[in-house]
Amino acid sequence: MSSPARLGFGESPRSTVGLEWEIGLVEPGTADLCQAGPEVLEALARDGGNQRNGPGGLAPHVTGEYMKNTIELVSGVGRTVAEAGADLTTALDRVRSVTDPLGLDLIGGGTHPFARAADQEIGEKERYARIRERTGVWGAQLIIWGLHVHVGIEHRDKALPLMRGMLKYFPHLQALSAGSPYWAGEHSGYASNRSLLFQQIPSSGLPVAFRTWEELEAYAGDMLHIGAVEAFNEVHWDIRPSPTFGTLEVRVCDGPTNLTEALALGALVHCLVEHLSTQLDQGRDLVELPPWYVAENKFRSARYGLDATVILDAHGNQGPVVDAIGKLLVELEPVAHRLGCAAELAGVRDILVTGPSYLRQERVAAAHDGDLVPVARAMMAEMRAGRPLPG
Repeated sequence: MSSPARLGFGESPRSTVGLEWEIGLVEPGTADLCQAGPEVLEALARDGGNQRNGPGGLAPHVTGEYMKNTIELVSGVGRTVAEAGADLTTALDRVRSVTDPLGLDLIGGGTHPFARAADQEIGEKERYARIRERTGVWGAQLIIWGLHVHVGIEHRDKALPLMRGMLKYFPHLQALSAGSPYWAGEHSGYASNRSLLFQQIPSSGLPVAFRTWEELEAYAGDMLHIGAVEAFNEVHWDIRPSPTFGTLEVRVCDGPTNLTEALALGALVHCLVEHLSTQLDQGRDLVELPPWYVAENKFRSARYGLDATVILDAHGNQGPVVDAIGKLLVELEPVAHRLGCAAELAGVRDILVTGPSYLRQERVAAAHDGDLVPVARAMMAEMRAGRPLPG
């Protein structure tokens, strides 16, 4: 057995919040993806529009991603979701100042509805080439975008209990955010095809439910020793502690198509982590589901979205995920007021009314005899409008 990795845990004020939003670059004429990420980043750097001028020098800024068709908008560290959202707005405006003159447009969602893997290019970093070689055909398929929510944890000993406790709410988050029903021009049969595709990559998917930090460090040491990863941040679990930032990073959500829903989902995660953290302060044990229930809930919510029936507790009691979400929102209302995100959390109810992205995409496709170009254009329109639009 190898020596444990010393992960440490960065200082982060409790329940601060940061958002990372992956989006795609598209050619407006065809609505297909284009490999313009490096060009956009170069233009931002040249124009001074990608300065890391936020708290800790971290944000708001824009980064490249594994595929050249993708960029990521990164907020700074905020006290509220609204602050993080203001950073994303700034970053998005900077990107638009470059992409509009270049004749490019932007798209959100869990994936592009008809782009083909064979047409995509991998970024130039050596790390990306290593991932592509290691993962083979699965690595070539990663035309996927997510929303990652970081919530500050004031003490390392809370990180793993919170990670395990958050797994109960996996289907709630996935059903609300699901936005990848189409894959390479075909309906996948899933509300979130992204979720199940990404878990094919080693060290991705559901986390190992470690009980102690020492177990996590032993795991990290082993993974580094055998060459599975070169750093712990290459462990892309759906929910993971972030030792560098001192946060819990929740990576469950498909990428939203618009800022309004990004903030609603961010508020839901923010409130959940704070709610569970308060329970730990009160000496309460968090409700944990057996791993096999967590995996089943992940499958059901990816497959059926808001129509899923999910497992609610360790006894195997089940119920509609929409009912569970409704009850959860009532429970979180006082937390949202305390965190200053009541308005953003209310946006979750709007998602229940209008339907998540996957349903809106399906409606547009049905209205155009299955043609997916109008679907992509509708997703692009929501990105520019900053809110969901009627199909």
